[in-house]
Amino acid sequence: MKGLTLTVRHLFGARKSRTELDIRKENYFEQQAGVTTVKYPKEKMPIPEVARYQLDVEIDDCIVCDLCAKACPVDCIAIEAVKSPEAIGKTSDGSVKRLYAAQFDIDMAKCMYCGLCTVVCPTECITMTNQYDRSTQKLTDLIYGFSEMSDTEVAQRKEEWTRFQAEKEAAKKK
Repeated sequence: MKGLTLTVRHLFGARKSRTELDIRKENYFEQQAGVTTVKYPKEKMPIPEVARYQLDVEIDDCIVCDLCAKACPVDCIAIEAVKSPEAIGKTSDGSVKRLYAAQFDIDMAKCMYCGLCTVVCPTECITMTNQYDRSTQKLTDLIYGFSEMSDTEVAQRKEEWTRFQAEKEAAKKK
């Protein structure tokens, strides 16, 4: 009887308080009676400033050090680096770039949003954004590729490196 009484009381309480509430109001979470469902996507839950959601990579600042992939406990980051004979540029913090990012993929279906990859990044190019809704029907859509190199460009850079290594070995033998 107690359970039925509680259910009926909540049913009639919810009918009385079915008003549209603004989730941005300070007292939104203080109201305990009535409907507590958020009408998504019209309404969204407030996002805390320190929340951990989608990963984003500023590939121009990446020095392809592979520390983020090594720190990831679920191996959701795949990185392939191609060496360069000379420095290819600098990042926004002044670090010298000597590697090309042939592949930089993050599988968000595997990611557990721990944030370890963002902590170990020396150039702070990998960050957590406040975007949390990336719904999709296919798991392959959750693999985000951040590398901007084409397959022909990767092959060209690898050829440059092997040519440089061959010239270096030839100079040693002389």
